[in-house]
Amino acid sequence: MESVTESPSRLAWRVTEPLHALVYLVPEASEVYARAGLDPMAGYFAARGAAFGEAGPGLVTATFYNFNPAVIARALPAAWSTVNPAQMIAARLEIADRALTRGLGAETLAGPEVAEAAGLARTAALHAAEIPSGRPLFAAHAELPWPQAPHLVLFHAQTLLREFRGDGHVAALMTAGISGLESIILHVAAGADSRFLRATRGWSPDRWAAAAEGLRERGLLAGDELSGEGRRLRAELEATTDRLADPAYETLGERGCLRLAELTRPLSRTIVKAGLLDTAGLSKAASERPHSG
Repeated sequence: MESVTESPSRLAWRVTEPLHALVYLVPEASEVYARAGLDPMAGYFAARGAAFGEAGPGLVTATFYNFNPAVIARALPAAWSTVNPAQMIAARLEIADRALTRGLGAETLAGPEVAEAAGLARTAALHAAEIPSGRPLFAAHAELPWPQAPHLVLFHAQTLLREFRGDGHVAALMTAGISGLESIILHVAAGADSRFLRATRGWSPDRWAAAAEGLRERGLLAGDELSGEGRRLRAELEATTDRLADPAYETLGERGCLRLAELTRPLSRTIVKAGLLDTAGLSKAASERPHSG
């Protein structure tokens, strides 16, 4: 078992997350979306938003939170003239299946470790589904049918747990008075990939600069870096997000959380080393789309 300073539930989420996050970044995504007649960003909005049905830009903007609404409005509802939500839900599972098979190999995916991890993650996700209030993006995903293959069960369960956590993070940001754009700027100031976030979130340089200046006036940025107050706020936001995510993992207990992390750590490390979380492709595709105000 792992000896950690972070909470067992946060560890379980963090270590397992690459097995979900790859679905946004791997070249398989662009290939599957292109086959459906969608560019990578439109495919992303349609695939992740498909849990809502044929959602328009308002609902997706509200729940995805940090994207420029104009970027979403270019993708939705236009995508639904080309595909339907069921097709995009199936497309997402196809992307995950192909990428996980490429990254980990069929033999590993059929092994007992993946099956055990899938069982633990599913237990947590099903427990979270009993407490969906205030978590719209999670609740929509929780109503989707479960896949059958263990590695896809693991992927789907981690997707649910990620959206459960994400909805809580949005609540924390709103409580702190941090807009979606401001949250991205603070994330970049804390060391996140600026090129990727600027390209994919679709904010114009002017809007970005104006929001950054507002954060400086609030004392949260010093230049382009976090101020002391900015670091304090970031830590508080993460602590609140962790606290709001904890209920999903209560059913596993500390031992179950540590076991899930133990099982998924080598899988995630292999995925990272294989380059399946490379942001360059999506950054390039997103940068080729026009920014809006």
